[in-house]
Amino acid sequence: MKVSRRANRMKRHYGRMHKTGGLNLVSLMDIFTILVFFLMVNSSDVKVLQQNPSIKLPESTANVDTKETLVLTIVGSDILIQGRKVADLNELSGDEQVITGIKSELEYQASRNRRLLDENANMSGLPITIMGDKDIPYRSLKKIMESCVAANYTNISLAVSRAARKEEG
Repeated sequence: MKVSRRANRMKRHYGRMHKTGGLNLVSLMDIFTILVFFLMVNSSDVKVLQQNPSIKLPESTANVDTKETLVLTIVGSDILIQGRKVADLNELSGDEQVITGIKSELEYQASRNRRLLDENANMSGLPITIMGDKDIPYRSLKKIMESCVAANYTNISLAVSRAARKEEG
């Protein structure tokens, strides 16, 4: 038996209306794009120095937030710049004021990072953060800072932990 045109049309229409729907990815991608931009914008506010648990930082009531700079870390007897050992704290007993390992590594880091040089062209020197234990002898710390100044890293910050403020009442 032959099926009429009307029956064929109704069959096609019924089949088209009762298909399983596909997932509309355009609106889903829009939502995820907005979410990614939101997270990127809001996650940049948090600036925390990665702290080694063996370093006991001195306490301070400073309220200035940290900036992303080159980090010189003193762990035990090792002096590290960006996690790379450049000198030994036990070998600083000589009369030399500039530690050649620190100076050469800082000069290498400055030459490697042209963006840093361009951003600080109007300043007197490049920024660096020194993170070390609170029991480091001042004589050693002074030699480390003089080595930084010799490599044109004159904007020196010392990492501290924020002390609890005593409220007057």
